[in-house]
Amino acid sequence: MQEAKFSIGQVVRHKLFPFRGVVFDVDPEFSNTDEWLDAIPEPVRPDRKQPFYHLFAENSDSHYVAYVSEQNLIADDTGEPVEHPQIELLFDETDDGEYKLRPESLN
Repeated sequence: MQEAKFSIGQVVRHKLFPFRGVVFDVDPEFSNTDEWLDAIPEPVRPDRKQPFYHLFAENSDSHYVAYVSEQNLIADDTGEPVEHPQIELLFDETDDGEYKLRPESLN
């Protein structure tokens, strides 16, 4: 099993599509439905055996929750805040533009 490259609270950007987000959960391997994976065109379908990330994501039009393979993400080091409305439920923004889990969010 591969170790996750990105961590909870880290801001990441999709390599192919124009969205970014804050990681709020990580699956060590694909953990969604086969239908979800099969809906991705085969030439760009990610391998199941890699970490997948749950993101509070945003693009220029909306906010949503995304599920993205590690191979399709890069770190976002712009320092720009992510404006997703659910971020404040789990995270506090630090002075350096990163996100730290709120103590009450920890299991």
